[in-house]
Amino acid sequence: MTLRDTTGSATAPDGADHGRQAGTAATLQPARRAGRTGKGTGGSLAPAQRYRPGSLEIFGAILLLAIVFRGPLASLVGNPVLQSWSTVCVAICVQATPFLVLGVVVSGAIAAFVPSSVFTRVLPGNAALAVPVATVCGAALPGCECGSVPISNRLIQRGVRPSASLAFMLSAPAVNPIVLIATAVAFTSEPNMVWARLIAGLLTAVIVGWIWERIGRPEWMRPRMPASVANGQSGWRVFLSTILGDFTQAAGFLVLGAAAAATFKTIVPAHIMESIGSSLLLSVLLMAGLAFILALCSEADAFVAAAFSTIPVVGKLVFLTVGPAVDVKLFAMQAGVFGRRFAVRFAPLTFLVAVVVGTSVGLAFWGWQ
Repeated sequence: MTLRDTTGSATAPDGADHGRQAGTAATLQPARRAGRTGKGTGGSLAPAQRYRPGSLEIFGAILLLAIVFRGPLASLVGNPVLQSWSTVCVAICVQATPFLVLGVVVSGAIAAFVPSSVFTRVLPGNAALAVPVATVCGAALPGCECGSVPISNRLIQRGVRPSASLAFMLSAPAVNPIVLIATAVAFTSEPNMVWARLIAGLLTAVIVGWIWERIGRPEWMRPRMPASVANGQSGWRVFLSTILGDFTQAAGFLVLGAAAAATFKTIVPAHIMESIGSSLLLSVLLMAGLAFILALCSEADAFVAAAFSTIPVVGKLVFLTVGPAVDVKLFAMQAGVFGRRFAVRFAPLTFLVAVVVGTSVGLAFWGWQ
């Protein structure tokens, strides 16, 4: 039986209406499933992304846990070993943070105010010449290795060859005026240490840059792109946005590397690290390993190296050559900025070249003494 409503239009019987509803539901269910999975002929919806907490959420969770468990933590902090660990970790962070800030400020200035064409004009197109030119340009940056990582990333995004950008990253903390002045103050009895450190730092950067130009692969190096800024915004807005993004990214890995360096330094007694000096080979290996693990800032490592009175001068130069080029802190920061595949290849290469160059330059200056 067919019913009519008040407007005179035909209304389907109850059975037919239920049939249409059932058919519609049967049609919609596969469509919903296809939409959720992104499959199907008409499914264009992307799959739902998993929630990933940001640094602010993680910091808030850690702070909340510290408040809840403040009693047990207070008794734990009283342990002398933990006190020494926290002192070293905080000291490394405090020592490196000002230069990290300087580095991200320079990085933000490059992003906001320097056109990409400037770098293509300054650096030669030939890779064999671009690497040493970029190495010499590193002397103009009065910062340490912490700040050179985001600057290197920014240079690559501005069109600089990766090999030249990496050479700049290695030379900036090793040959800048502040580092050389600190070295001269620390080694008043060895004035040649300043020249030896300058030559070793320049050679290490150039050689690593040339080698990476030959063996580097684009798929190994995936620079992390900072948050893009909409077109039309002023240079100062781009500047501030870049500083915030680069500092947030680099500071986390700085803390991670500082924690690793503090862990090693509190485990190994100081007298053991200072007792090896009778063998040149052992002293070179020891100082190279310490430079990698201790992760000292390049503006302060000369004073630490000078304190090893039993270590030959060649071993101290290796310490000053390896430290600004590669350490656990830099490895963590480079893995975060350029990717893990890059870090696991670049760090061993840099370490090997720095040890060989530092030893060779040291022997050329002081011989086997």
